[in-house]
Amino acid sequence: MTTEEFIIELYCRVDENMQGIDKHPQAKLYPSEVMTLGILFALKGVGTRAFYRWLSRDYRGLFPHLPERTRLFRSFKQHRQYVTRFLVEPSLIGLIDSFGIELIHPRREGRSDQQIGRKGTSNRRWIVGGKLCVLLNHLGLVVNWAADTANVYDGSAFQPLVDDVADHMLVFADPHFAKKDWWPTNLKLCKRGQWNTRMLIETFLSMLTVVCHFKHLSHRVWDYFETRLAFTMAMFNLLVQWHGLPPDDDGFVHLSLAEFSL
Repeated sequence: MTTEEFIIELYCRVDENMQGIDKHPQAKLYPSEVMTLGILFALKGVGTRAFYRWLSRDYRGLFPHLPERTRLFRSFKQHRQYVTRFLVEPSLIGLIDSFGIELIHPRREGRSDQQIGRKGTSNRRWIVGGKLCVLLNHLGLVVNWAADTANVYDGSAFQPLVDDVADHMLVFADPHFAKKDWWPTNLKLCKRGQWNTRMLIETFLSMLTVVCHFKHLSHRVWDYFETRLAFTMAMFNLLVQWHGLPPDDDGFVHLSLAEFSL
């Protein structure tokens, strides 16, 4: 499948989830087109200028009414609310974990008044940036997500993700989600190496790092940073289910994004 064929099929799949959303009379693109382009941006894993050059040079024929660059990315922010249409329902068992995303090098901390990231630790090293927390179901698909600065404590910042599924899902988490005055009945804390099923969330984060270059982003406005995260979650759910989720002979479902790398 060529890249052009992939984009066309991606648009068709996005459009199925965007039924009932009308185009604004003054808009150049339909909501399905905006969502498709936002997912491509998340998958491409490059900066805004590089993505727009690639898109306008090679695939403008698929989007003849493509607006100029800054207007396009404002459209992404305005359509971020529709990402919830691409999330999945909770299952009986789920996993939750956080992931540090570096926005600037730690040596540059404090040089600008417009800095949006904060200093925190990720994978045993200091970063200055944000933190993504994801809640996955038993298959590894995104149920919900949240974002905050890298200096927050997981158990304080992301407890609403666990509370929202208290009646539906047993959530496995690492000890960083322990909190003195918060002991939800659906949260199970797991020590390192205790539950092998938690490796599923490490697979999820590894795929985003390798395919989407997700560990280092360059956003300088928090709303656009969260927009990038939102479209990345929608992209992941769409693409790992591209061929369905067939289990192997041992009943294990393999997730992969490598074939869609742009």
